[in-house]
Amino acid sequence: MTTAPVLTPTEPPRPHLRGTLRPRHLTMLAMGGVIGSGLFVGSGAGIAQAGPGIVLSFTAAGVLTTLVMRMMAEMAAAFPSSGSFSEHAERAFGPWAGFTIGWLYWTTLVVVLAVESTAAAVIVHGWLPGVPQWGLMLLFMAVFTAVNLTAVGNFGEFEFWFALIKVAAIIGFLALGVLAIIGVLPGGTSEALTGDLLPHGWGGVVAGFVAAIPAFGGLEVVTIAAAESADPVGATARAVRTAVWRISLFYIGSMIVVVSLLPWSDSRLGASPFVAVLDEIGVPAAGQIMNVIVVIALLSALNANTYAAARMAFSLARRRQAPAALTRLTRSGVPHLAVLASTAFGFVGVVLNLLWPRTIFLHLLNAVGTVLLLVWILVICSQLRLRRDLPEAAPVRMWGHPYLGWLTLAVIGALLVRMSVDHDTRIQLISSAVLAAVVLSAALVRHRRT
Repeated sequence: MTTAPVLTPTEPPRPHLRGTLRPRHLTMLAMGGVIGSGLFVGSGAGIAQAGPGIVLSFTAAGVLTTLVMRMMAEMAAAFPSSGSFSEHAERAFGPWAGFTIGWLYWTTLVVVLAVESTAAAVIVHGWLPGVPQWGLMLLFMAVFTAVNLTAVGNFGEFEFWFALIKVAAIIGFLALGVLAIIGVLPGGTSEALTGDLLPHGWGGVVAGFVAAIPAFGGLEVVTIAAAESADPVGATARAVRTAVWRISLFYIGSMIVVVSLLPWSDSRLGASPFVAVLDEIGVPAAGQIMNVIVVIALLSALNANTYAAARMAFSLARRRQAPAALTRLTRSGVPHLAVLASTAFGFVGVVLNLLWPRTIFLHLLNAVGTVLLLVWILVICSQLRLRRDLPEAAPVRMWGHPYLGWLTLAVIGALLVRMSVDHDTRIQLISSAVLAAVVLSAALVRHRRT
């Protein structure tokens, strides 16, 4: 008598995604998923807190991100899946962990979709005042929903070119900055760094570190996308290796250029450090040029986050932690119902933006503000738990295991403590903790019923 094979919760008899993403798609997706408005605009807040010490803040954030991504890539290369760290957490600790981290991440992404489409609509509305802001937001959501409903290769091509434009913009900015610093272009000044390099002390550097962390969010998308490449193991290893150091170079290099050319207290840095530097150098229409780049960055993030949210929903459904209908695929291998479910909140955001344009998204962003750190904590814990199950010849190995893993966990814990004593970040921490508690409670209730 033949015994039927036992199916585990992580391997149900469901459809599988197709491996059609190319290595160049994954490499640029890893870079493009991170480079966004957090760097081009949001870095001004970090400079205000840390002064020239923001270079140290971004360096520390880059090192922390590198360590987390190394652990994530190690697991993704060994166990490639569309659920990535959610499935790894389930493998390490059980269904409750996979459910919790998966739904937390999905919730964050769908909220960010609405925020990104709104931010892009605000800028474009300034160019086309005759078109209502809600109409532009609706247009952006419709276009990128359609892109993600077509073959995944189309998504990869869109993201490749979006990311290439952003990378080219940063390289151009760095080149102009270096020429200004050495005196080839006007605007360079040695006075920017002649004052106190740490005007707010090491406390300011730590505050800048906290502000810099969100700017590195998005790299995890490549470990999700790797499941749809022809070589998931090799693609994950290559994409993470190349993307992390390049992104760190771009971010840290940009901050060095900014604080070298302008005093950290310059009021122009608050709006956009990049625009301020280009204005100082004398680049004509610098503000409009950066607005174009920011819109591209926002639309690129909208595209990548739609993809990541749909794949996470698909993975949750495959593990029976979301409605089974979300596993349905089109003939081209796209989880179309997962895409529609993930973009639904973005379309709801059009209405929310009409009703409460100044308040609703602030509350939503607070609710998901520190979820990235919670995701990273579970990633680290999963890697520490799963390391013994990984093959010795794994293509990606975490350095200094387990000591660097524990150190990374301790640093993130210290960051959360620091956020709890700061008034501006305490609200985010509390809101995200409430959201995490709700999702975890749902996971535990579901676990008891199954």
